[in-house]
Amino acid sequence: MATQTVLAATLVRPFQYEIREYPLPEPAPGCVLVKMEFSGICGTDKHTFQGYTTQYGSRKLEFPIIQGHENVGTVAAIGGDGTYTDFEGIPLREGDRVVVGANVCCGECYYCRHDFPYYCCENTTDYGNNLSARNPPHLFGGWSQYMYIVPGSFLVKVPDDLPCEVAVLTEIFAVSVGLDRAKQMSAFPNESFRFDDTVVVLGAGPLGMCFLMKARMLGAGNIIAIDLSDYRLQFAKKLGADYLVNAAKSSATERLQIVKDLTNGRGADMVIECAGVPQAVPEALDMLRVGGLLVEAGNFSDLGEVPFSPHRHLCAKNVRILGVGGEEPAAYGPGMRQMARYMKQYPLQEFVTHRFGLRDVDAAMQKSIEPDSMKVVLQPWQ
Repeated sequence: MATQTVLAATLVRPFQYEIREYPLPEPAPGCVLVKMEFSGICGTDKHTFQGYTTQYGSRKLEFPIIQGHENVGTVAAIGGDGTYTDFEGIPLREGDRVVVGANVCCGECYYCRHDFPYYCCENTTDYGNNLSARNPPHLFGGWSQYMYIVPGSFLVKVPDDLPCEVAVLTEIFAVSVGLDRAKQMSAFPNESFRFDDTVVVLGAGPLGMCFLMKARMLGAGNIIAIDLSDYRLQFAKKLGADYLVNAAKSSATERLQIVKDLTNGRGADMVIECAGVPQAVPEALDMLRVGGLLVEAGNFSDLGEVPFSPHRHLCAKNVRILGVGGEEPAAYGPGMRQMARYMKQYPLQEFVTHRFGLRDVDAAMQKSIEPDSMKVVLQPWQ
């Protein structure tokens, strides 16, 4: 490769980006160098930018960071003997389009050895998050022209019929694996997430949209989307939402009554919390029927705590709560194939609403926070 240096948008501290130049590394054995095409801005990236640096439990972030864990690119170089197999067993070659798994687990701790989801690992490292750009070879996030893939990572080859602007959604769509697990979780005999269940999606950003699509794919009945943005709510309608509620124009009491009215007074069978703010959790519990299920997938960053009633919210309702700590590697390939299949039904190619080059990273972050965007991505070579 002729290029000897790499440009990357680097978060040196909360609220401050710098465009930094790094040496282009040769990948070591077991490593891969990926030339980036698209890297999405996630809600966690926004929280990191805003200074919420306690995430995924108690992990602290070490600045500087090259953010970006929703990544699609092409294989530029493979270390060692030049062989690398993707998660599904497909041999990869230079030039292949790939999605990069967001996390790397240690394979040795209690949770790894007992087959827990890989994000439960006690020593997990996260691209674009707790892998600091301070440490060589530096390029551990997607907001860079090249990304360095360390041993223990997984890549998944992108299907030929899936455009990069849809493949960049793979990581967040894979988080909706929480609904697959919900179908196996029950507080009563023979009951789980069932065909025609009423589902509320709290927070209609990109993550909420992916859960909404997945719920529709799995046979949900009425789907109620709740968000602060009319723009996002109209997008939710395109993806299959039956009812739209603007939280900025309604009270919690009014929203609860809407859900009750649509369910003959019972409450929703399932509420999926993707708003990413703690106060949405007790509201979600209020909306559930007796024996209902809360899928909590929004609070990956610690934005504080809120009170709730263990009696009223938990025991009296006999509710189930499923915390979703992230996605699972086995969900990447199926997720991409399903997105390719459903592009005819869903406007997935409209999901990426704004694209920015690295030098416009501040504008990209600001646009991702505004209510008139859906998925904002960085194109590192623009």
